[in-house]
Amino acid sequence: MEVEIFRDVTPRLPEPVLEAIAVYAAKATWPAGFTVYQRGASADGVFVVLRGRVVLRSRVKAGRGFVPAVATAGETFGAEGLAPNGRYATDARADEETETLHLSGPRMRAFLREQPQHAIQLVGQVMAQHAALLEKLRELATLSVEQRLVAALARMAQHHGFLESDGRITLDAARYRLLCEMVGATRESVSLVLNRLVGEGLAERQGTAFVVAPAGTLLERAAPAWRDAEVGLLVATESSGRQAEA
Repeated sequence: MEVEIFRDVTPRLPEPVLEAIAVYAAKATWPAGFTVYQRGASADGVFVVLRGRVVLRSRVKAGRGFVPAVATAGETFGAEGLAPNGRYATDARADEETETLHLSGPRMRAFLREQPQHAIQLVGQVMAQHAALLEKLRELATLSVEQRLVAALARMAQHHGFLESDGRITLDAARYRLLCEMVGATRESVSLVLNRLVGEGLAERQGTAFVVAPAGTLLERAAPAWRDAEVGLLVATESSGRQAEA
């Protein structure tokens, strides 16, 4: 099947639910680079992103980390706080100026009692993101660095803050580091894969940065090994508009 368009299939909370949550939650604005919380700290409730981007990072060793998830508008993070005696499993850092809502444990319980129809959607969002984390674990256990990098680039393409106007992704120094942490590989391993993409016409160098082709083009021309590995990404043809597994 010829792939024409990459379709964003990331679940996000709709505006009516965000408005309902805002009645119960505390709103905060975090400057770029601000640490919202650290791994091991006592967790309470759940956060919802209104705008901006929060990177969840596990520190591996000095100068290196692993990013299991990036939360953007309409997504949640810090749901460890919904568990009894919860502790945060990662560091959470605002990657750009970010606005969030925070539902503490007591406010979450009030929300469940008084707005069950909206609360169910919030719980569903948390579980959808939990499922995405399980899928990420499967990728780490079964896919090569090359395959994981393709999947990570496609995930970045779902977040419009990473995209240029033509759908391409520019990997400057900061985004390159983030990509390495999303892939869970060394910079050397990621550089080898990006250089192969350059050789195949799927990326180009611009000074010290890489510019990667739009996700649809990347998946359309991906090596058979990537497709055979069943990288879990949904795409669509422009003519049919139907989704299919790439």
